[in-house]
Amino acid sequence: MLNYIKSFQVNNQKVTIQYEKGNIQATIMRSDIVRVVFDSKTSPTHSYAIENEKTEKTDYKVEKKANTIVITTDLLNIIIYPDKYIDVYNHAGEPLVLDYRGSRKKMVRDLSDQQTQLVVAEGHAIDSLVHSTNSQAVKVLHQNEHFYGLGDKTGFLDKRGYVYDNWNTDDPSPQVESFTRLYKTVPFLVGLNENRPFGLFFDSTFPSHFDLGKESNDYYVYTSSDDMLDYYIIGGSDMSDVIGAYTYLTGRTPLPQKWTLGYQQSRWSYESEEQVNYIANKMRKNKLPCDVIHLDIDYMNGFRVFTVNKANFPKFSSLIKRLNLEGYKIVTIIDPGVKRDEDYSVYADGIASDMFVKDAVGKVYQNTVWPGDAVFPDFGREKVRKWWADNIKFLTDQGVCGVWNDMNEPATFNGDIPSDVVFYDELKPATHLQMHNVYGHNMARATYRGLKEQTGARPFVISRAVYSGSQKYTTIWTGDNHSLWVHLQWMIPQLCNLGLSGFGFSGTDIGGFGGDTTPELLSRWIEAAIFSPLLRNHSTIGSRAQEPWSFGEPTLSIYRKYLELRYHLLDYLYDLFAQGSQTGLPIMRPLVLHYADDENTRTINDEYLVGENILVAPIVMPGIKKRLVYLPKGQWYDFWTNHMYIGQQTYVIDAPIEKLPLFVKGGTLLPWRPLTQSVNVTSENTITFKLYGNSGLYEHYQDNGLDFKYENGEYNLYEISVHNSILRVELTHFGYELPYTKITIDKNGSTTDFLWEANNKKYHLSN
Repeated sequence: MLNYIKSFQVNNQKVTIQYEKGNIQATIMRSDIVRVVFDSKTSPTHSYAIENEKTEKTDYKVEKKANTIVITTDLLNIIIYPDKYIDVYNHAGEPLVLDYRGSRKKMVRDLSDQQTQLVVAEGHAIDSLVHSTNSQAVKVLHQNEHFYGLGDKTGFLDKRGYVYDNWNTDDPSPQVESFTRLYKTVPFLVGLNENRPFGLFFDSTFPSHFDLGKESNDYYVYTSSDDMLDYYIIGGSDMSDVIGAYTYLTGRTPLPQKWTLGYQQSRWSYESEEQVNYIANKMRKNKLPCDVIHLDIDYMNGFRVFTVNKANFPKFSSLIKRLNLEGYKIVTIIDPGVKRDEDYSVYADGIASDMFVKDAVGKVYQNTVWPGDAVFPDFGREKVRKWWADNIKFLTDQGVCGVWNDMNEPATFNGDIPSDVVFYDELKPATHLQMHNVYGHNMARATYRGLKEQTGARPFVISRAVYSGSQKYTTIWTGDNHSLWVHLQWMIPQLCNLGLSGFGFSGTDIGGFGGDTTPELLSRWIEAAIFSPLLRNHSTIGSRAQEPWSFGEPTLSIYRKYLELRYHLLDYLYDLFAQGSQTGLPIMRPLVLHYADDENTRTINDEYLVGENILVAPIVMPGIKKRLVYLPKGQWYDFWTNHMYIGQQTYVIDAPIEKLPLFVKGGTLLPWRPLTQSVNVTSENTITFKLYGNSGLYEHYQDNGLDFKYENGEYNLYEISVHNSILRVELTHFGYELPYTKITIDKNGSTTDFLWEANNKKYHLSN
């Protein structure tokens, strides 16, 4: 028997539909975003992903037609039916997201109960669902539908046909395609139905599960242990619109400090001042551009956070100060586990101030991590986040420039944290199930706050575990990968899907964290990763060393070649960050983002775009010297030879070990900065723009690369144009006091210089 609509009310863009049993609230956030909340007896709890009020004044219409409610905006048509079915169409009346009307079908496995017990006893998993299902959304799966996003799940770009869980998990095993969960919870799905894009964001921190067509070709399913079903449906004319709308809700990657885009060298661990000096000197001796050296857990005193091992680092602050003069920044790791030690001030103060999570009977919860017996800050509380932010001062006082948050799923050694351990959601007691997936998110918030308050610089935070919206506070890496070719292959779809999920600043451990890399794998990895926003080489204790010089030649020269390429093009990446802070678009992008109408792009796993203008086609298999490269529509120029290719075709491209297949879109003016061994913004007084094709237009951004003065207009915008024989450089916004003294346009090898006239505040052609 149908559950009919009894009545509806409209109040400030919120449409409440009352059924015989329960209700639905549909809120028009904007013309392209509708929020749907089921059976909410009270207002939904606050969102960790979405800060502040995001509802914009929007023209819309609500009508009752027969026994349906129809909500119409300029971009969406939402039809709400009896039995709480909801269908959403675009402005042309084409389907985007439709509720499935049939019953779910349990997957046929051809197993008797006895066989199932035997399979499970042997260690094979039958179902991947992590926790019980209290709410679900079942949507129609169309024949030619593709799915992207969900953060950094395992596998390849298109997620259709697979299942995934959202429960932040530290699993040190080599990741394989059957892993349903990793370190991050980003329940945002980007769909493409034919050439019609949409987004679905399920804003719940509870454990959840996506079945994207594995159970049935007829539908896809979201399930959660959360009692409340609360989600956003997003439309748009193209995928960029969908990403822009999602990041409008959850926040956009802020403009980072410029040096953070340089190369970063790490290992578990550089455990003494001598080792750090060796790495720093070796980098400069081999002319390997580098801006950052990371210190893993061994710099601490017995793994106690906010301490230094004075035996191995007797002059810690002096070391950092000297390295800073040499162009290096130091980034230190911090874990959430605080060692249980009565004589340790951080622990003692935390106990006295009631900062740690407790078990069901009110006793401070304890588990084991790197320092041994440890307790865990309750980051869901404002009081605790401020306390943690204040503790960051220990590091900034030493000169540390960035903080790397690890083990913040939170990971534990002595079994999982029990579900009855009490974590707070601000001032309300909450369950571990509710707060687990935002533990790393809240730790990143606290770290970001501490760095910003104490330095005034744009905070550089790296985090392993995050939730939707964490991109406002932290860059991320994909966790403990391995020196495996398949993990090199996955780097591209992982970082591209993270970009589509709002995380524009991300990277993987170059060369692989676990296991032993090889010269060929390391060479191909630095080539493939050279445009990843976070560019860090990191490896585990006991593994084969994989610093750039570890294998001698030709690996060293190949590594240097691509680091130099990175530094030449660093201003292009910085421009993309400036644009992304306004649009939400990432640096690394799958081809489908800009060429969704080309079905050839929808499942490409081994190519990616850098912005819209560079196409990268790395070698991700051993022993390969040639590869097929698909180029989308347009003209594309080989970066190395300037040979022009016509798009929408596949080409055989030579790729010896030292060559990364790289193409630039016709009509591009590519910023090319002088080579430096590290980033020093105050010395950046010249820049070149290389033209690919016959004409081009480019907007270039410049600021001090350090703090937040750009928010008050202290930045420069340059418009560089070439049209036939007319070359032009115009400063369209002048707010940063150090404009370039010379700008060069390189048109097919012929260069033209423009010089700065300080008195007239404009550029003129050099004689």
